[in-house]
Amino acid sequence: MTSAGILQIVLYCVVVTAGAIPLGFYMARIYQGERTFLSPLLRPVERGLYRICAVNPEQEQHWTAYAFAVLAFSLVGIVAMYAIMRLQAMLPLNPAGEAPVTPDLAFNTAISFATNTNWQSYGGESTMSYLTQMMGMTVHNFTSAATGMAVLVALVRGFTRRSAKTLGNFYVDAIRSIVYILLPMAIVFTLILVWQGVPQNFDAYTDASTLEGVKQTIAQGPVASQIAIKQLGSNGGGFFNVNSAHPFENPTPLTNLLEMVSLIFIAAGLVFAFGRMVKDSRQGRALFVAMGLMLVTGIGVAYWAEAQGNPLFEPLGIDQTISDHSPGGNMEGKEVRFGIANSTIWAAATTASSNGSVNAMHDSFTPIGGMVPLFNLMLNEVVFGGVGSGLHGMIVDVIIAVFIAGLMVGRTPEYLGKKMEAKEVKLAVLCLMIFPLSILGFGALSVVLPIATPAIAAPGPHGLTEALYAYTSATANNGSAFAGFSANTPYHNTMLGLAMLIGRFLVIIPTLAIAGSVAAKKIVPPSAGTFPTHGWLFVALLIAVIIVVGGLTFFPVLALGPIVEQLALVAGTTF
Repeated sequence: MTSAGILQIVLYCVVVTAGAIPLGFYMARIYQGERTFLSPLLRPVERGLYRICAVNPEQEQHWTAYAFAVLAFSLVGIVAMYAIMRLQAMLPLNPAGEAPVTPDLAFNTAISFATNTNWQSYGGESTMSYLTQMMGMTVHNFTSAATGMAVLVALVRGFTRRSAKTLGNFYVDAIRSIVYILLPMAIVFTLILVWQGVPQNFDAYTDASTLEGVKQTIAQGPVASQIAIKQLGSNGGGFFNVNSAHPFENPTPLTNLLEMVSLIFIAAGLVFAFGRMVKDSRQGRALFVAMGLMLVTGIGVAYWAEAQGNPLFEPLGIDQTISDHSPGGNMEGKEVRFGIANSTIWAAATTASSNGSVNAMHDSFTPIGGMVPLFNLMLNEVVFGGVGSGLHGMIVDVIIAVFIAGLMVGRTPEYLGKKMEAKEVKLAVLCLMIFPLSILGFGALSVVLPIATPAIAAPGPHGLTEALYAYTSATANNGSAFAGFSANTPYHNTMLGLAMLIGRFLVIIPTLAIAGSVAAKKIVPPSAGTFPTHGWLFVALLIAVIIVVGGLTFFPVLALGPIVEQLALVAGTTF
């Protein structure tokens, strides 16, 4: 670990926090229907979309209608994207002549992008046409992100309303998310990326000869527009197979910093928007501190592990304090131009969020370094998480935390003036149970079924981690992977697609049920027995609940995977 690397981590945290606060206030105004500086320009666009989509912005929905709208909207997106991929050979903007995507891969990819997962069992530049990249991937990066943001807003309304039967209108919330937040930010970010050298064109691939005389095909296309929204919308994925390690996706130190910040920028801003919308900024700050502490801890552990390097390799005699690129650290699978610090910041942030984009290969991390992104995924990605989905997942953990606090003092737990009774706690537990059931269930099948095991490249505990990471990433709607796992088979494409559906919608539905339940309750004034949910004691309790729930559930399998691999590595055993 070097002073330069630590300074990079500090700079990253400062930039994210400084930008998230004003962004949060802006987003709160958007969702409360208040006027903003963009209203004169974008309000006509919003109204036009309501007319085109036949949406009455004044008509609100019961939680069941809201949930049905979410499911129907997502289903239409899945079907449309599946059709585009299957028909891409007959559609325009296909200069490389890409063939139709196979049925199982199209099924997997359509679900992947509609659920904000962006898991890719393919190389983008060698499989998808420009039209598919734009109308399929890029469009879904907007719509899937907006869906998560809308669900969060519905949940927040549940806590702010009293004796209400409705939660707002899904289509209004989604349209406002796109028009006022995602689209303007993506346009600005796209222009910055183009300025820094990221391609944005419809040119055919270029054939070139290397210095060794080998022919190389250089892919290009409408890259910048997809990279901007994949980062901002916590979508992940990539135009190119190696994702943000590719110089066309991430060409300069400035793009690397901006793309790392954008991983959690909107998700962090939504935490402050939450405090503003519930009329108590202290609540938002408490959640931000809890998320921030867990993120910084994850970055620190990963950076320490990668800076130690492989204990079986002898240092080359160069002082490890000289550079972040010292041979004393583990540079396997990392871009030399980014180094260890930037690689570990990205790895922790992309899995703390539900982004999943990478600028280094997690499969090449040390066992403990690779366990950090895996464990982030297992925490239900509530450490900022996806835009909207991370915060509504954190609020579920808050309900469990206040329930435990209520048991300690012998009172009915309360949060934001609403009593958390048996119904809300049961629904919250249901949300939490979905993750281990999907991850451990699908993961177990992947390491025992003959049809599944050929996908695992490495033997021993590392092979277990590869398979476990894949199904954890799918269930958590993240999309990053241990690259040694060969997922592009009919079995894994199908099972991973089902895991993505489970991780997305079997969490959204009970979350909206919680929103509907608390919206119907009256607000109870705080009393002497009310446990405050904005102080350091609550932050500590919340972090403990998150870690204990994740640790007790997944510690045994982590012990069989990365932990035993690290112990074996220290003892001189490799796999």
